[in-house]
Amino acid sequence: MIKRTFGMAALVLACACAMTALPVSSAHADTATVKCHLRFNLAGWSLIYKHAEGNGTIRCDNGQGANVKITAVGGGITAGKYHITNGTGEISTVNGIHDVFGHYAQAGVEAGVVKTSNAQVLTKGTTSLALAGTGEGVDLGISVGEFTIDPR
Repeated sequence: MIKRTFGMAALVLACACAMTALPVSSAHADTATVKCHLRFNLAGWSLIYKHAEGNGTIRCDNGQGANVKITAVGGGITAGKYHITNGTGEISTVNGIHDVFGHYAQAGVEAGVVKTSNAQVLTKGTTSLALAGTGEGVDLGISVGEFTIDPR
């Protein structure tokens, strides 16, 4: 069982690395100097299909800010129901808050019963989003999907 779990985790990590290796324009990354910070709450469930929704706020170092809606969808070998409270995110390589909105590629391995913890790095072109959060619920499995940030 441990070997199979380790093998699945390695597969998800390989998929995540492959997604970050997609060709992107370096012009955006060369001029991007703004860093933004996300605070969020998220609740969801999974049973092969994964769905979570939440909300939060973004504050950027250049003074820009926005209230946001967050949606995470995907699929894989997953099962559970969970919520994350007071999650955080660091968004780098942006020119302003308009670069934050959109779809980020997501791949992860989840394992938690009662108290759950989550940390992952997502990408959207040259933009990186590092998420961290703790919560409660049952969350087991491996999934690939999409994490979306929209203005509220």
